[in-house]
Amino acid sequence: MARFSKIRLLMATLLFATPASAEDDDIMRLRRALENGDALVASKANSAELYSLVERMAHYKVPGLSVAVVEDGATVFADAYGDARVGEPATPVTLFQAASISKPVTAVAVMRLVEMGKLNLDADISTYLTSWDLPEGAQDAAHPVTIRRILSHTAGFTVHGFRGYAPDEPVPTVIEVLGGAAPANSPAIYVDQPPGASWRYSGGGYTVLQQLMEDVTGQPFAELMQVLVLEPFGMSHSTFMQPLDGLHYAFAAGAHDEEGKARPTHTYPELAAAGLWTTPSDLAALLVNLMASYRGEGGVLSKASVVVLTTQVSDGMGPGFAVDGQGEGLRLTHGGSNRGFRCFLAAWPERGQGVVLMGNGEQGGPLQREVFENLTRHYGWPG
Repeated sequence: MARFSKIRLLMATLLFATPASAEDDDIMRLRRALENGDALVASKANSAELYSLVERMAHYKVPGLSVAVVEDGATVFADAYGDARVGEPATPVTLFQAASISKPVTAVAVMRLVEMGKLNLDADISTYLTSWDLPEGAQDAAHPVTIRRILSHTAGFTVHGFRGYAPDEPVPTVIEVLGGAAPANSPAIYVDQPPGASWRYSGGGYTVLQQLMEDVTGQPFAELMQVLVLEPFGMSHSTFMQPLDGLHYAFAAGAHDEEGKARPTHTYPELAAAGLWTTPSDLAALLVNLMASYRGEGGVLSKASVVVLTTQVSDGMGPGFAVDGQGEGLRLTHGGSNRGFRCFLAAWPERGQGVVLMGNGEQGGPLQREVFENLTRHYGWPG
């Protein structure tokens, strides 16, 4: 493991290290705004007093935070603060669990399959499922479960999210998760309200989609995502492998509880809903590519496909991303919360701007909100 740690630090240095003297004025101003708080407002204390990033991380007991910023359609900043694990500094190539940010990445893969003619967003999913039968529920011929509805959380599926599995617990298959069968620790997934009737967040629906994608392609989901998204979008450090192999583990941050103490890192077989390990830089690369497609400047997906991803379906949710605003104010967002990890991303396709924040502590959400608000003031991001 020591050898892996040395490799990890060396790669981080080679890939991302930039001497302070070489940083241009814009990046130095960004670094001051981010690190010195320019400063971060202690909003939780309802105070105008300002604090540095390190102080706010200590306040929230978040050991590590990694940040990537997109400006003018390119990643202009990537850095990490604090520790990935005890005694191991976080770097820009440290992997974090993306949790529910796995969902918009899955949505991108779906659009690739749509472009290949393998999927139809509005077809009844029963026409695609071969290894699992959708249980009887509130769906019918007039109100079918479709992929578009699953992606936008309007399919009526149960099961909000998943707890994951500790290292000493058996990990269920996806079929066992779908049926709520042992050793799954979540209930069976089914449709209990008419599809299309209303919005309700459902990681369960995305797990159905995971099985559907495997049935249609005949490929394991992690391998499929590597081919459809991770490789073509330049997400070279990322993986949907759960649990991690030795090499990826050497780059992975450890989970931490509300007190900042190390806790077991859980495995999530619900890959489409919560299984991605990645870095802010890799997610920023995905956003850069999608925004280029949106503006008609070339990208892996067609402009039409990205327009689908950026169009609201219900209650501010599009297929994969939360969507609000329009024109230059159009904003895509999504957060993620697995045990011991918190993350958030936002992007403005028309403006070519975005940010990704990832941390390894249970209280990372409030910290990341403060950082996001501070960067919003710095850049004048709308919304």
